[in-house]
Amino acid sequence: MANLQKGVVHTVFFWLKEKDNKEHQAALHAGLLELSKIDLIKTAYIGRPANTNREVIDSSYSFSLTFVFDNATDQDAYQVHPDHYVFINNCSQLWERVLVYDAES
Repeated sequence: MANLQKGVVHTVFFWLKEKDNKEHQAALHAGLLELSKIDLIKTAYIGRPANTNREVIDSSYSFSLTFVFDNATDQDAYQVHPDHYVFINNCSQLWERVLVYDAES
């Protein structure tokens, strides 16, 4: 049985404007990796759609991130962290859509 963790899970999906543009893919990936270095983040996952194929899976996005925070206070501080704003300023022109899911346990 898995060890149930407590905290806030912040999951974000990004759709690139030019999904097949390798330079844009590399730039967004680099930006996400840099973003994941913010010390408020307890655990970070950055990825692309998995090679899975089931009816309930949406693989239309370009990249996703999942950050786990110890608590809502840390997640709130992340949202206004200067490096978060740097990421948005540097990368927001690359995506056409962003979808966020936050969960608390």
